[in-house]
Amino acid sequence: MLGSFSSSHEEEEDPSDLQYQIPQPSRAFITPAIQMRQLLISCAELVSQSDFSAARRLLSILSSNSSPFGDSTERLVHQFSTALSLRLSRYAAPNGGAMPASVNTAAADSDTFHSTYLSLNQITPFIRFSQLTANQAILEAVEGQRAIHILDFDIMHGVQWPPLMQAIAERCDDLHPPPMIRITGTGEDLGILQRTGDRLLKFAQSLGLKFQFHPLLLHNDPTSVPLYLPSALQLLPDETLAVNCVLYLHRLLKDDSRDLRLFLHKIKSLEPKVVTIAGKEANHNHPLFLQRFVEALDHYTAVFDSLEATLPPNSGERLAVERRWFGREIIDIVSAEGDDRRERHERFESWEVMLRSSGFSNIPLSPFALSQAKLLLRLHYPSEGYRLQIINDSFFLGWQNQALFSVSSWH
Repeated sequence: MLGSFSSSHEEEEDPSDLQYQIPQPSRAFITPAIQMRQLLISCAELVSQSDFSAARRLLSILSSNSSPFGDSTERLVHQFSTALSLRLSRYAAPNGGAMPASVNTAAADSDTFHSTYLSLNQITPFIRFSQLTANQAILEAVEGQRAIHILDFDIMHGVQWPPLMQAIAERCDDLHPPPMIRITGTGEDLGILQRTGDRLLKFAQSLGLKFQFHPLLLHNDPTSVPLYLPSALQLLPDETLAVNCVLYLHRLLKDDSRDLRLFLHKIKSLEPKVVTIAGKEANHNHPLFLQRFVEALDHYTAVFDSLEATLPPNSGERLAVERRWFGREIIDIVSAEGDDRRERHERFESWEVMLRSSGFSNIPLSPFALSQAKLLLRLHYPSEGYRLQIINDSFFLGWQNQALFSVSSWH
């Protein structure tokens, strides 16, 4: 299961040398996938040069060779062609600057978004791997404590926490009574937060655990969290705090990292026992559109290839996840700019620098956490394509030679 990522952690080159990063194989060895990749990059280059007429002509060729129902290459080209088309609609229009309606609609459909998240959690290992590894780090950090408070940023349906509750309950006996568990879950929909809290409470009661849930509404603006977090979070004197940031920190980035650094300093002031971080291994926050486009293309090529290899050809779940989840992310990365762009993922190296500069130290993930991650892949996602690697005491999960997600633990 252990493998290496030959290109995932190389130092990035100057954007001005981007044309030399694109391989140019001889025509005798060009596969359809390589050809489509080159055409997509050529179209993105035309868009970045504001040659909109030529970009539309090339986009027409790409669209005619793509389909949401084809193989992984055709489906990938379909999603990126859609995103490029939306970018053209935004910047080539006479009144350019308005966000395309379809982008806003995709982001606003909360019910579809959350149901697709549950499907994503079932058919890909990335979120379950991140949550399972974070849970083990939290479990080890709070062992022996009488009261535990977990601050979970963007808790959504709370699917991360029943396995942790189960693990805590199994460790208890007459000599070691169960601790009091409180979870403060953040989100943008109070109704979803309340339903999540109710489900977690029922599950905790079924295990005989003392449990409380507190919803913390973010009002669709994660960057405002540092301003009111200390007063909004109710911490009791005897509680041990754990902070969970799975697929969250990138939302605090804008064109600079000020909001994120303020957030990290506020979290540090709360003196948590452990902070768990998980995110995509890609630089989707590059200020240059073309560099960002190539990063996204490489990342999602590996994601779509993994889905192609592990799911049936006519999988409805895969179609929904690719269109509603990954397609939404691709549209955001490719077509949006400025404050409209939310999917600003960074590589582990960037998070490591920001965390250390904010006073955090890395906690090595344990051998047992590694064993759990291996078991998860072997039992639920049995494919030789998934690779697990340890770098700087942190875990990296990828497909073939492309690292896709990282998980780390800090204090």
